[in-house]
This record gives sequence, structure tokens and C-alpha cells, in this order.
Amino acid sequence: MDTTVQTEVQLVYQRPKSLSDTPSHYCPGCTHGIAHRLVAEVLDEMDIREKTIGVAPVGCAVFAYNYFTFDWVEAAHGRAPAMATGIKRVLPDRFVFTYQGDGDLASIGMSEIMHVAGRGENITVVFINNAIYGMTGGQMAPTTLPGQVTTTSPHGRDVETMGYPLHMAESLARMDGAGYVVRRSLHDPKNIRMAKKAIRTAFETQKRGLGFSMVELLSTCNTNWGMTVRDSLTWLEEHMIPMYPIQDFKVSSGLDGFKV
Repeated sequence: MDTTVQTEVQLVYQRPKSLSDTPSHYCPGCTHGIAHRLVAEVLDEMDIREKTIGVAPVGCAVFAYNYFTFDWVEAAHGRAPAMATGIKRVLPDRFVFTYQGDGDLASIGMSEIMHVAGRGENITVVFINNAIYGMTGGQMAPTTLPGQVTTTSPHGRDVETMGYPLHMAESLARMDGAGYVVRRSLHDPKNIRMAKKAIRTAFETQKRGLGFSMVELLSTCNTNWGMTVRDSLTWLEEHMIPMYPIQDFKVSSGLDGFKV
């Protein structure tokens, strides 16, 4: 009797070349890993890995350069857009992008991001918005929701004394130098696919020389939110998206006809 068993293995996924084989330092359930994978896949598909330079500031993504296989530089807290500006002007043929959190971009680096967009610097920004300071202990961030509990707003964010959350995509889209500004989310497969298409379009904006581009990604921080991974994904969908709607805020006419 022939007992040979023939099996056929179908490859459905493999690590992108732009992503290194490195153990993650992120908390279990953190969506930074998803964002990293999407960036890596886009760079592979565009075949621009060898021409890309990333800029990582201080924050949860301070070690982002460990997870990719192309060039990176480290910037001071909030200063990634300023550093990216210098790199792009010196090396205009490179694809330059920053990878920033909400505390870094919308608080400490507010001046840098506003002026980079205003000048229309031809760089791309991947903006991770999890509504809290993740690395430094879970403090209230510029994007923390009204009523949201953090270590510095233990009774919830009181808008009368602490102000309202900042809406960065809406604000930056009003800048004349912005070519592409959108918001996406990482809470389920459908929205993750939409996020990848947006990241691809942002790099295409840079490729076409259409000015500043940014993809804001709504993300979770289950550790500092004090939730399980599943509950944090639900909380994002039920609370963050009503405050930060998933939307295209500015799409340059120079992208007409471009499809992913």
C-alpha cells in the first residue's frame, strides 16, 4: 500500500523585506506593530526601500529603526519634521518620512509640524494617535478625549480647565502646502486595509512632488488605557472614531487618476 502523503503548502504571507526579524519591545496588543508592517509593505511594493530614510523621535516608537531594514535617524522629542526637512532638502531624491505619536507631534512638536505643512515640505508623516502619552506613563495628551482618565487627569479630562482635544488632520489639511491629509484606523481588518492604501497614497504624493502628506492612524494603548486588547479595540471604535472621524481631509488634484 502506498502510504505517501502529498501536501501542498500555499504561501499566504511573508515578512516584507523592509521589516527586520527583530523581537518587538511594544506591549502585547499594541497597534504600532501593525503600522510598521503597513509601512514596510508599501515600501516593498513601491520598490523604494533603498531610497527611503525614516525619522524616529522620542516616544514609544523611539526604537522604530530596529524594526526596519533601511536608513533611519533619531530626532529630539518633537523635532522629527525639522530633521526630515533638512534631509529632504539635502537629498531630494530620497523618500523621507517621520513616524510620530500624538504627544510628540501635537504637543512638543506642534511648531515643527505646523511650519513643515505650511512650507509644503515634500515629506510624509505617519501619525500614531492613541490619545495618550504611552512611553512616559500614560499622561493626558493633546488628543485625549473629554472625560478620558489618564495619570494626569485621574477624574477624566475636564475641558473647562484642560481644554479640548486637538484635531491635527483637520488643522493641517487647511495648510496651503499640504497635498494629502487623511485619517484612518487600525482597529479591524477592513480599516487596516484602508490605512495601507492611505500610506501608499501619501508616499505617492511625495513621489509626485505634491508637498506635505500625512496619514493619521487611530491606534490603541491598552496598557495605559487599562484595558484588555479586545476591549481597547472596541473602545477605539466606539469612542475615538466619533471624536476623530475617518475621512479624507485634503487630496491634491495631482493625485487624480492614482489608484492603489
